[in-house]
Amino acid sequence: MKRFALTALLLAHLQLFSIVKAEDVPNAKYLTFQAVIAIAKEQSPKYRYASVLFENRQWQYKTFRSNFFPQLNFSGTIPDYNKTIEPRLTDSGSLIFINTHNANSTMQLSLGQEIWPTGGYISVNSQLKRIDDFQASTNKTRYSSVPATITLTQPLFGYNYRAWDRKISPLRYEEAKRDYREEMEVIAQEATNHFFNLLLSQISYQIADKNVTNNDTLYKIALRRFDEGTIPENELLQMELTLLNSRQTLEQSILDVEANTLRLKVFLGITDDYPIQLIPPSEIPVFEVDEKIALEQAHKNRQQVISFKRELLEAEMRMAKAKGETGFTANLFASFGLTQQALEIQESYSNPSEQQRVRLGFNIPVMDWGRTDAVIGTAKANHTLVKANVELQKINFDQEIYLHVKRFKVLRKQMEGAKRADEIADKRYQITKARYLDGKIGILDLNVATEERDKASRSYISSLRSFWQAYYTLRSLTLYDFETGMPLTVDNSAE
Repeated sequence: MKRFALTALLLAHLQLFSIVKAEDVPNAKYLTFQAVIAIAKEQSPKYRYASVLFENRQWQYKTFRSNFFPQLNFSGTIPDYNKTIEPRLTDSGSLIFINTHNANSTMQLSLGQEIWPTGGYISVNSQLKRIDDFQASTNKTRYSSVPATITLTQPLFGYNYRAWDRKISPLRYEEAKRDYREEMEVIAQEATNHFFNLLLSQISYQIADKNVTNNDTLYKIALRRFDEGTIPENELLQMELTLLNSRQTLEQSILDVEANTLRLKVFLGITDDYPIQLIPPSEIPVFEVDEKIALEQAHKNRQQVISFKRELLEAEMRMAKAKGETGFTANLFASFGLTQQALEIQESYSNPSEQQRVRLGFNIPVMDWGRTDAVIGTAKANHTLVKANVELQKINFDQEIYLHVKRFKVLRKQMEGAKRADEIADKRYQITKARYLDGKIGILDLNVATEERDKASRSYISSLRSFWQAYYTLRSLTLYDFETGMPLTVDNSAE
């Protein structure tokens, strides 16, 4: 009676689950592995973050480039109104207070250009000033003009930031482009992990569902045989326990499918409520990977290679900065132009007078208690440290490529072996099941065959996951597509 009640309860659960399954499958989204990778690279939150970050670096590079082009500016003050009491110094040296009431207006047009080889700045300026004195009885308005003036500001023997920026900023931008390409392959790796997590849970659900059906049938057969007296009660109890365990496994697999579906949707940025049904990848890319080609392409394409150059240049820049800002420095300012003042605007531009100005300033450290030596010594030590670190990174860089190529080849062979093992385990299970139904073997042999079949199926999916993760890791480490024999490039829409 207890067995009958347990069987009825089990059938009721299976019937309920079959109703849910029948309702969900027709509305399911069927996604292949490549479709999941494409969605991840086109709409996932991580893709959007990487795209925005790359766009930000593009604007930084455009800002850098704009520094080497002339800048035209128009500025002014209209007006600077002033009505107050101000102190004034008389000829006798005494201080008096007078009322002031005036307005000053200024307009200036300037065209400037940085001189990056020397770190200087040259500009051409034109200026017009107007003064309105509201207290004067006559000639309340006067004009002062500077039709044209050329100004040069030139640091001497100092640190030239712009020259170093011209060397380093293009490397940073090239790093950004390569980093974006690598990030796309990292996204593919994460998508691979989420895809196979869900696929494995769906395969586990299918196995569990099949096991429940099989175990239910076998339990009914065992129950009939027990009633006939052909099997002991121990075997019947074992079959009942197997049925209960398979049902619990089925319930857990349903939960795993729901959880992994949610994780995959969140990663891909899918917001609808439709279930997802994955289609396992049936085609495996066939291509040879040579260690020398992988290393060669990695040295050509990877972001880290550019990073090595940039780190060394930045170390040299910091050393140049330490020397340029602690030793003898000088600054030259020179200006030559024309100027005039008059009561009318037109007259302020007539017969202008020359305007000249030259200033040379310098700084010589006389006694700094070893500060200069300490700053330069620190910069040199950091430069040596960066060189040593870069050399170590280069060694690790080559080792990582070499070892991953070897691992990729091993994983391909393991995947082929796991596929064959899955086929063998399934065939062995079918044979064992038939022999059990014929009464030639016991339940323990059938359980062993079932476990080995389930294990082989999961192992094959896991080996597929490892292969595809290694595949996209290889692409990210080399930025090279070994199938087509072409380097990976940034999508035009991103650039």
